[in-house]
Amino acid sequence: MRTAAEDWLRSRDPGLRATRRAVRTAIVMPALFALGTEVVGDATVATFAAFGSFALLLFADFGGSLADRLAAQLTLTALGGVFVCTATVASRSAWSAATAMLVVGFGVLFAGVVSSALAGASTSALLAFVLPVTTPGGLDTLPDRLAGWLLAGAVSLPAVTLLWPAPATDPLRDAAAEACRRLSARLTAEPATGREAGSTAAAAARDADEAVAALRRVFLATPYRPSGLGTAARAVVRLVDEVQWLAGVLDDAAAPVPAGPAHPAVARVGSAAAVLLDHAGTVLGARDQPQDSLQDHLDDLARARRDMESAAIHEVARRAGGAAGLPAALEPAFRAQELARAVTAIGAGVAVAAAADQRSWWRRLLGGRPAGLPGPLLSARQRALAHLEPHSVWLHNSVRGAIGLALAVLVADLSGAQHSFWLVLGALSVLRSNALSTGQSALRGLLGTVAGFVLGGLLVVAVGASLPVLWALLPLAVLVAGIAPAVSFAAGQAGFTVTLLVLFNVIGPAGWQVGLVRVEDVALGCACSLLVGGLFWPRGAGAALARALAEAYADAAAALRSATEQDHDGRPSGGPALRSAASARRLDDAFREFLAERGPKRLSLAEVAALLNGVAGLRLTADAVRSLWRDAGAARHPRAAPRAAAEVVAATERVTNWYASLAQAFAGPGVVPRALPPDPGADGRLVEALTADLAAHGALAGAHPVADDRVRAEAVRLVWTGDHVDAARRLQITVEQPARTAATR
Repeated sequence: MRTAAEDWLRSRDPGLRATRRAVRTAIVMPALFALGTEVVGDATVATFAAFGSFALLLFADFGGSLADRLAAQLTLTALGGVFVCTATVASRSAWSAATAMLVVGFGVLFAGVVSSALAGASTSALLAFVLPVTTPGGLDTLPDRLAGWLLAGAVSLPAVTLLWPAPATDPLRDAAAEACRRLSARLTAEPATGREAGSTAAAAARDADEAVAALRRVFLATPYRPSGLGTAARAVVRLVDEVQWLAGVLDDAAAPVPAGPAHPAVARVGSAAAVLLDHAGTVLGARDQPQDSLQDHLDDLARARRDMESAAIHEVARRAGGAAGLPAALEPAFRAQELARAVTAIGAGVAVAAAADQRSWWRRLLGGRPAGLPGPLLSARQRALAHLEPHSVWLHNSVRGAIGLALAVLVADLSGAQHSFWLVLGALSVLRSNALSTGQSALRGLLGTVAGFVLGGLLVVAVGASLPVLWALLPLAVLVAGIAPAVSFAAGQAGFTVTLLVLFNVIGPAGWQVGLVRVEDVALGCACSLLVGGLFWPRGAGAALARALAEAYADAAAALRSATEQDHDGRPSGGPALRSAASARRLDDAFREFLAERGPKRLSLAEVAALLNGVAGLRLTADAVRSLWRDAGAARHPRAAPRAAAEVVAATERVTNWYASLAQAFAGPGVVPRALPPDPGADGRLVEALTADLAAHGALAGAHPVADDRVRAEAVRLVWTGDHVDAARRLQITVEQPARTAATR
């Protein structure tokens, strides 16, 4: 039976993640501190072991399996050891300390773009550098400092294993598995007919939409993009946009289609796709993999798609008199082709994740990976290069944070602050994405520190110099300090201040004066952050989000235009597609920063989400067109149907120019255009061009079957490319109004 206190705690700390970390630290940190002071008898060892416990157990919280968490703890311990050594050497002068802090601060903060694990551990890594670079002491103190840090690292391994271990869950993976299963159920229900069947299909569609929305919520629930360097983690993250795009494909397919019975090959594609999706959900969600192979289901869908494409080519051959009615006749086949492409991408991603999970430990250690994804180093390089761009919000935050920390170190050394690392930690804790948010954080941080000083001072005065009582209070203070940030930022600052008052009075009785010193140092640190926040990109995440939207729409439109303008020789240029993927990553990070930023939002989250969905849909449409022609195989120079290709390219330019105008409206002066209406003459012009192209090759007469099929296959793909482009046009309807609101605000 849960108590009211537990309900209150769970409402502020979902999953009790902060409480779990606080309990571990409350057990380990006082024990290590006692070992350093009472057994080893060295205050330096005790101090670095205590703050190492904070860094490794309270500020770091790695996810994944137990093996993944232990590997992350080991890596953080080793990195912290390097930082302790480097910072101790750099601390010999104020300018060398500030320069080293600038370089290390930028490196640690910017490295978070590579992996959510690195991003989540950035505070811990910075603490490992800040403490030694701001603590007086020569090189002779390095062995004691390193011993204290490594002692905390060694104890952190059994602590995360044995002390209230976190469950080995992956919320994103579980949500993706559920979405796949629900989408499979929707596919299975929709072909049925009759009133009862229609009700079942509607219910299945609602369930699928809810599952896809839940997947998106889980994806956006963390301050960092949940993408680690592990092969399986990278494969699962790629599923989010693909699953959402598939849901949109099914919504489009539910719209009325031209009358007439669909070819049985089209129905077989739907059935194979439903089976593959269901199996993919089972593979993602299962701890023990099922007996039947996911690859077998991928092969079944590929065969069904090839049969459907052959039926579409036969439909062209059947029309000996011309191409009249061909676009409408190929509409069901296009829907099947689009469905097959989306489900194949999802199935292939799940297959990569499953293969990565099944690797032996030595293959993981040596970096062996299944085909389908770039290696971790290449992936890290791509992510980093995507953000080495002047408008990247991650780059802005990294530069701002590094300069703020370096300035705080310089001020601490030149001012002779008594506990200078408090000054630097004060600067780190309140740095935000704009000057206003930094100012709000600074005020909350100072108020919390003052409150902690008052409470802690009263406590220390009441206890006096009684060491047994102070030792008894230390675990409780650590526990409260660990849970308090889940209540509010100010509460966290207050709890940490009380803990430091108790800690330093155990080392050497200083009374309440040590709390006053902390208030002064935190105030100086906040002032440094306010100065840096006011000088470097003070407008914050809102302006960065607008620029990111402009770049993402412009790059996605360019990728779609490039995909349709290629000569379809199986070698389309990857440049526009890579640029589009990079700008989409920057947009995702700008949106997360926008969500995390304090203060009023001028745009509703629903409007921003619609704009992000528009970018994903446009980018994946470009990928679909590129895949459509890449799958054709043989070289196609010169084009077999040049007139029809010119019509499709012209339609594409009309659609992509609209998105270019939209991007301009986000980037600066410009007006969001009205969504393009359907072009009533488009089908007629395409039919006329197709008829001329087919007649030029004799493909309508059937005199040369091999050559005819080559021309007919290109005709089918051109019709389908036009359908993809029209899907991008219809996407404008959902984007126009949110874009108009965003551009005006």
